[in-house]
Amino acid sequence: MTTQTDRPTQQGSGWGPAPVPPEAPVVPPAPESGEPQQPFVRRLWRGRPEDPRWARPAFLGLLAATLLLYLYDLSSSGYANSFYSAAVQAGSQSWKAFFFGSLDAGNAITVDKPPASLWPMELSVRVFGLNSWAILAPEVLMGVGSVAVVHASVRRRFSPAAGLIAGTVLALTPVAALMFRFNNPDAMLALLMALACYFVVRALEDGRTKWLLWAGAAIGFAFLAKTLQAFLILPPLAIVYAVCAPVSVKKRLGQLAAATLALVVSGGWWVAIVELWPASSRPYIGGSQNNSFLELTFGYNGFGRLSGDETGSVGGGGGGGGTGQWGETGWDRMFNSEIGGQISWLLPAALILLVAGLVATRKLGRTSVGRGSFLVWGGSLLMTMVVFSYMAGIFHQYYTVALAPYIAAVIGMGAGILWEKRTELWASITLAASVVAAVSWSYVLLNRTSDYLPWLKYLVLIGGLVAALGLIFAGRVSRQLALAAASLGLVASLAGPTAYTISTLQEGHTGSIVTAGPAGASMMGGGGPGGGRGGFGGGMPGQNGRQNQQGQNQQNGNGGTGGFPGGGMPGQNQQNGNGTTQGQQGGPGGQTGDGGGMGGGGGVGGLLNGASVTSEAKKLLEADSSKYTWAAAAIGAQNAASYQLSTGDPVMAIGGFNGTDPSPTLAQFKAYVADGKIHYFIASGSGGGMGGSSSGTSSQITSWVEANFKKITVGSATFYDLTQKASG
Repeated sequence: MTTQTDRPTQQGSGWGPAPVPPEAPVVPPAPESGEPQQPFVRRLWRGRPEDPRWARPAFLGLLAATLLLYLYDLSSSGYANSFYSAAVQAGSQSWKAFFFGSLDAGNAITVDKPPASLWPMELSVRVFGLNSWAILAPEVLMGVGSVAVVHASVRRRFSPAAGLIAGTVLALTPVAALMFRFNNPDAMLALLMALACYFVVRALEDGRTKWLLWAGAAIGFAFLAKTLQAFLILPPLAIVYAVCAPVSVKKRLGQLAAATLALVVSGGWWVAIVELWPASSRPYIGGSQNNSFLELTFGYNGFGRLSGDETGSVGGGGGGGGTGQWGETGWDRMFNSEIGGQISWLLPAALILLVAGLVATRKLGRTSVGRGSFLVWGGSLLMTMVVFSYMAGIFHQYYTVALAPYIAAVIGMGAGILWEKRTELWASITLAASVVAAVSWSYVLLNRTSDYLPWLKYLVLIGGLVAALGLIFAGRVSRQLALAAASLGLVASLAGPTAYTISTLQEGHTGSIVTAGPAGASMMGGGGPGGGRGGFGGGMPGQNGRQNQQGQNQQNGNGGTGGFPGGGMPGQNQQNGNGTTQGQQGGPGGQTGDGGGMGGGGGVGGLLNGASVTSEAKKLLEADSSKYTWAAAAIGAQNAASYQLSTGDPVMAIGGFNGTDPSPTLAQFKAYVADGKIHYFIASGSGGGMGGSSSGTSSQITSWVEANFKKITVGSATFYDLTQKASG
């Protein structure tokens, strides 16, 4: 039986025709016999015959606007996170590096993630060459795809307008605008998680197994992008389908088993090959301590993120709760000064609308697709938010992009269902309350950056309150007045995140840790040295890699975005448009330099954002580089990546991202040198890597090189020629 919730009425709504009831799949009507088929372009522009004429053009306009918005000044970020860009470069040169996700074409060590997120960028670089656009444009396309998926899911069961609201909310979320223009794995993860939710909702419509299989495959492939984070939404999706699917219990269980198999196959084939491949003929698994991808998955990139016990990380996690170097944990983490400006603008409204949607559908049957949609998207939102709020390990602001599709979908669905029920007093009051929550929280967030558009917070608050007053009476006034109030409420609610999004698009972002919004919008707490990696874990706290439109990247490490006690980053790291870095690192604990490892000879610059590479250093490394497997070796992946991207030649990253991985061992390194495979060793000023232990592999290699090989100084950078013994 069709209900108002599963099939909203068209009369007086202004939202367009309703979808079909959940008992039937949504398919366009077949043309009558003898009726000519409309041209493809016309059908693409017009959309479904039952849609209002504005629906499809508005949707295509949304996608085009998102594409243009995200492509704006894309090259200002240069190589963005050089850690992943170096791996992309390697994968574009070597198919073996492509498969394993190696940091260099010599296949010494991999990134500390599976390689799926690298593959689209590597294929793009193989076609278009190594440049900023070739690396970042695939991420932009994933952002546009995510907007399309969220729109499609919401539009199917609510209305075209609800779908447009959902897609717009996602496109204008600040952290989404950041990460869909950046080369971390989060863009692919967000797209695949949105697809998984979409497929489960499709499966709830008709109980067909194929949709559940596609959902399992999406989550499995997401595992190959960011390991266990892909599994966060598995519990709510599985429970919702097990309870709400329109098929028998036996079939539901069988379908879930089949979906699990699809997940294992899509995510496990690569893992099986890597684990069975002889370790001696493949690169070392970066981030692990025993060259095992499974150990990396369940340790550093898995349960270590929850507990804070992350073997191989410099400094570890937050220790199980409270305030740690990765920020405060607790129920309000998504709203605090570290995270709030990235993702939480519409989070209070989304929570209100989620409850309202479940209340509105409470009397429907078990198989209601409307209610199932709220449970799928809302359950994914709550599950991810709770884990993020309490995880004690490495956590960065940009992880929250995973929440953006869920928030957007809930906002669209909730607004759609309350609008259809606006003649009921509780619905109109709740819709007004959601607007009040959105604009009130926007006022708080804008007030945290009081020097940024100081007038905007007042306009947002006043406009939102006026709109909320009108929405209370939306069911009792004319359609035009109700639509005016709804439009004003939507504009006021989106004004704050839109402003932050525009600020994000106006400047480039580089390094391991990036944040959205204007300067000072996100202050990571904690401080202190920490080692991490980009992705589900990565980098250090308190550092915001940000470039202006000329490609200059300024790092403030003495309080602007939370810094390192004792220094290493209080100066400035500038990265130009082609990815090489030029500038200074200075201040307590560091030293000024224009080349050399770890930011030119000291501190932690090389850990987060790579080293500056002078033309003289580049010329030195390029000389006779074709004779060697690696033109050089350096402590830390970001340090090595800077030289590799500058020269185009493989550079070995000793110790992986932060120099703590036991690869290569001293014996292995000596063998490489004896075989003439490495030309130079790039000295760092950190005493042998970021591991902090004199007995660590990086320190042992550094000491051996310094004692046995000729030292060469190029500007302020120090190199050791591994083909020439030290005199005396």
